[in-house]
Amino acid sequence: MDPFETFKAAQKQGWAHFTPFEAITTPCAAKLVKRAGVRAGHRVLDVACGTGVVSVTAARLGARVTGLDLTPELLERARENARIAGVEIDWREGDVEKLPFEDAAFDFVLSEFGHIFAPRPEVAIGEMLRVLKPGGTIAFSTWPPELFVGRMFALSASYMPTPPPGVAPPPLWGDPNIVRQRLGAAVKDVLFDRATMLVPALSPSHHRRASEKSAGSMVRMVAELEASDPAKLEKFRREYDALAGEYFEDNYLRQDYLMTRARKI
Repeated sequence: MDPFETFKAAQKQGWAHFTPFEAITTPCAAKLVKRAGVRAGHRVLDVACGTGVVSVTAARLGARVTGLDLTPELLERARENARIAGVEIDWREGDVEKLPFEDAAFDFVLSEFGHIFAPRPEVAIGEMLRVLKPGGTIAFSTWPPELFVGRMFALSASYMPTPPPGVAPPPLWGDPNIVRQRLGAAVKDVLFDRATMLVPALSPSHHRRASEKSAGSMVRMVAELEASDPAKLEKFRREYDALAGEYFEDNYLRQDYLMTRARKI
């Protein structure tokens, strides 16, 4: 089997547990949709939509929204969220590296912490720009490598098997220089902004335990280490708690992130 397809199959399984985190990402969805400039009547694609928090937010403004995700369990939750909100959204199971849409089909292409997990950034961004019409807006939220979530990904990666050659670390999408390079000459008016997600928790260990049950890569890593090397798992947990402690105050874990917006030429 193609190593990238194997990699994505493992992601698909791991992210099936993400639903408990949707309440944390919901306020960020409103910031992204507002920053992008979505209005009623716009055709919007939400890439790696998860439980649909960006999709529902845009649809409630009157946009015509399509939400796409690799993981069927998350799409099931997204459909329920849309039903409760009373909005119609076209949900698709699919892969950002092979978007099932015609060229120039959307006014906006958005992604909240989602497209960054595609193993090949150049393929993912190429597809996102392909389906965006000229003059349309691409906007996404990502994790800078030097801040908590980026550092957490690096820590987790040090305890996991080496991914296939060509798989890029997700936090590189949080570096403005790399974002500009990946967007290339296909866009103009690139704008960056910073925002903060405050995650409530009783302690760094409480946050880590929640992540172990819900964050795709950690779900897989913990399961593997529990079976093969419990001592190594405990070492990871100590290091994670120490890292989280640097960002923990007043029962909140501070998670700063980057928002990018650009227009397709």
